[in-house]
Amino acid sequence: PRNPSMSEQELDLTGLRCPAPIVKLNGATKTLAPGAVLRVIASDPAFELDVQAWCRRTGNALLGVETQDGTLRARIQKKAD
Repeated sequence: PRNPSMSEQELDLTGLRCPAPIVKLNGATKTLAPGAVLRVIASDPAFELDVQAWCRRTGNALLGVETQDGTLRARIQKKAD
């Protein structure tokens, strides 16, 4: 059973072009609790490389990225403080 306090939130960034998806992602993670997971949906083809670099820079964990019907889906876990 999943712990409801660790529920995943979703951020839809489809239609946005670089750098807007990363700017919005950065803002969204500021409000997340440490350890929380954010599911991100983006349509910008550059987003996969951008999110990888952003996670390295910020210390947040990239749990996975997959492409589905031309849409990128990433799962990011906010670093513990």
